[in-house]
Amino acid sequence: MDMIFDPSPNFDERDGPVSVLVMHYTGMPTAHSAITLLKSPRAKVSAHYVVDEDGTVYNLVPEAKRAWHAGISYWRGQRMLNDASVGIEIVNPGHEWGYRPFPAAQMQAARALAQGIIARHSIAPRNVVAHSDIAPNRKQDPGELFGWAWLAEHGVGVWTEASDPPGDLRADLAAIGYDIGLPEKDVILAFQRHFLPNHLSGLADEPTGGRAAALRRLVDGQGNRP
Repeated sequence: MDMIFDPSPNFDERDGPVSVLVMHYTGMPTAHSAITLLKSPRAKVSAHYVVDEDGTVYNLVPEAKRAWHAGISYWRGQRMLNDASVGIEIVNPGHEWGYRPFPAAQMQAARALAQGIIARHSIAPRNVVAHSDIAPNRKQDPGELFGWAWLAEHGVGVWTEASDPPGDLRADLAAIGYDIGLPEKDVILAFQRHFLPNHLSGLADEPTGGRAAALRRLVDGQGNRP
């Protein structure tokens, strides 16, 4: 994994330890345009890392500092997750500029980077999340083409192909970590983009309920960690 230190001025001090890893896509036409934005003092946005399509990793903000990537957000009882998270931006034009699959070299670099972050901060698998998971009413990245299942095989995040008997979907989504006070369709779509990417119905249907129940069982099995 090739890493280039390319500092951004857009950070400040953390107020607590890291417990969450947030995956984004850049959602801009090119890597250059995304990195330029993330380094612009006027933009007031940043991430700790950017992973280009060729696997090159750019380190913009030290992990010990608070990058400005999550925005208004919620996961498992925590709000405004910049304080508690490390953010990785994956270069991809996104849904606005021509969403496309993530190349193997890029995913391999993202995996290696994430494994190191998880080890350094003892991040629980259930706290490796999409930007859309923590802000489902605003975001859809990194989207349904992102390789969550493959990453989970390598110790990055949680995944299941199982389907349990559907229960109370709202309760299951809340137990997984979602803010169920947001519009139901937005939350369901965020869950589907991450955990049921071939079924983007936005509906509280049987496949969604079954997958959510199975995932809740896995998450509950991780104990009482944040």
